[in-house]
Amino acid sequence: MTFSQKNNLTEVKTILVVEDDNDIGEFLIQAIQLETPYQAVLVSHGFEALRMVQALKPHLLILDYTLPDMNGVELYDKVHTAKEFAHVPALVISAHAPQTDLKQRNLPLLKKPFELSVLLKQIRTLLI
Repeated sequence: MTFSQKNNLTEVKTILVVEDDNDIGEFLIQAIQLETPYQAVLVSHGFEALRMVQALKPHLLILDYTLPDMNGVELYDKVHTAKEFAHVPALVISAHAPQTDLKQRNLPLLKKPFELSVLLKQIRTLLI
């Protein structure tokens, strides 16, 4: 999608990326900004993410499972307790995440390391 096509959209969807590894976080932000029509915001801590959810009202959450102050599933649960965010989909990215917790919440997992094309396909699927 070209820059002019992005500007013709009535609303640009926002993706909140919660990743404590700065290199991976920056890679995710760049990939989303360059390869999709969406805007992306990076935060590195769960409590910071909770504040940003209120401010940004994101359309998608990309959550690292292992975060400094809470894991990605705990963050997902906290976000989804608010009725206005109950519909916001999430994608968990991790080398290791408990499958039972993800299955209980019907959360997709993208295992690190991952291919960019797989990430982009997941984003498109979740934002349809």
